[in-house]
Amino acid sequence: MESTTSIQTTTEPSPTPGGAAKLIRKVRKVTKRRFTAEQKIKIVLEGFRKEIPVAELCRREKVSAAIYYKWLKEFMEGGKGRLRGNTLRSATSDEVSTFKQRNKDLKELVGEQALELSLLKKRLLW
Repeated sequence: MESTTSIQTTTEPSPTPGGAAKLIRKVRKVTKRRFTAEQKIKIVLEGFRKEIPVAELCRREKVSAAIYYKWLKEFMEGGKGRLRGNTLRSATSDEVSTFKQRNKDLKELVGEQALELSLLKKRLLW
């Protein structure tokens, strides 16, 4: 008895150039960790205490050393600015949205008052 084996060939579409790189960027963007300002400050202050080496701290917090030092620099620059007397700060997104809503409400109120004033003037002239 003869046994015959057939080799199946599958034709897969050729990968698009740069497809793997695009996929990697997409996965990194979706899985990127985002730290709040409080978390960043906690990590930087822990590094200040020097109880554990920065490398170990970064490993524990799953942050690269470059990111840690970037946060440290920003933290120090903010402190220097505050000591110099620069009290201006950036508004948070919640504050901005609150201000925008209040501005919209005030504009609406001014518009209503302008309309009422206009109607009163017309009544007086007739």
